[in-house]
Amino acid sequence: MLNEVDAPQPPKVLTTPMEIAANLRLLQESHDPLIITFHERSQRFQSYVVEVDRETNKLALDEMIPRDGERFLQNGEPFRVEGFHDGVRIAWESTEPLSIKEADGHRSYHGALPLEVTYHQRRNAFRAALKLSQLVDVLLSGDKLKGEGALKGKLLDISATGCKLRFEGNVEERLQLGQVYEKFSASQLFGSTTTAVELRHLHFEERFNTTFAGVRFHNLNGQMQRKVESFVYQLQREARRFDKDDY
Repeated sequence: MLNEVDAPQPPKVLTTPMEIAANLRLLQESHDPLIITFHERSQRFQSYVVEVDRETNKLALDEMIPRDGERFLQNGEPFRVEGFHDGVRIAWESTEPLSIKEADGHRSYHGALPLEVTYHQRRNAFRAALKLSQLVDVLLSGDKLKGEGALKGKLLDISATGCKLRFEGNVEERLQLGQVYEKFSASQLFGSTTTAVELRHLHFEERFNTTFAGVRFHNLNGQMQRKVESFVYQLQREARRFDKDDY
């Protein structure tokens, strides 16, 4: 059993401009991807926080991927923004219209800082990261995967609800944010069994020629859930032992 300190916390609603700006700045500085959803529309769009100005209470978001989400923005449709930073879900509703600006061929959306932000520690405080020498091989495949063949990658970190993956090169064209891929395997974790995962984050880092993806486990059965929790707990214990050795 995980101890009480590690248990997920209930959501908090942040209402002071200072708290709101500080948390949005975390998303900006860490380049954490955002998922944008428009009310009554199923499609998801990805963006990033590119500017937080506490002095003027202004916020700017990066161009949406795919860009056709802009037409909903121009229609003035309200939308929801959701980001994750170190296991904390940071989300808000946007009901005010945003202005679209273009500079040097790059578009961004500008508006006021939200009046309320939901801050929610979704999973246990510890997200188990694997040491570089111990990265687990993963395979992603299924009917929804674009292109030929399965995607081979590495497991970077894992929690009870999902994990972060790394793929060599730019594979963004083969994946769709919000899509459920029915065949995800990690032999060291699941043995020969596969499970479904939902793609929540996607980002190609040009400097490293590497694509990073965040996935959430989809409809894990009880046996698989226990395997994941056991694996996370084992990594937790190792990390804590390692931390103790440092003192």
